[in-house]
Amino acid sequence: MKINTILATKGMRVVTIRPQQSLKEAVNLLAQYNIGALVVVNDSGAPVGIISERDIVREAVHSENVFNLPVSAVMTEELVTGSPQDDLRSVLQTMTDRHFRHLPILDQGKLAGMISIGDVVKAQISAYQGEIETLETRVTQG
Repeated sequence: MKINTILATKGMRVVTIRPQQSLKEAVNLLAQYNIGALVVVNDSGAPVGIISERDIVREAVHSENVFNLPVSAVMTEELVTGSPQDDLRSVLQTMTDRHFRHLPILDQGKLAGMISIGDVVKAQISAYQGEIETLETRVTQG
């Protein structure tokens, strides 16, 4: 199964934020859309980082004025991305090994979606359920 299978169901909408916006604005967007991460984009819309709930919480431990800080002060700049053609098992392995829960998807260099570890697990469970049903049908008909 490929990432494009998830995007076909989930959609390709990605909530973004600019590096100069405040962490307060980031928290508002996370709450408004009930999501766990935002892709940070430059003025031309190109991804330059990612910021998650965890990033903000970790900074809050060190800074009383955390909400006044710009997103750029806390975001992860080393952006790991996927493509619609990536295999879900390899994506799941990468996300697990690298300890992150959100993966921006780029298609020909442009932001095409965002998947979470939950999206990947849900897709894998669905695929396994389909395989189980196929095997059960074969057994009962055989």
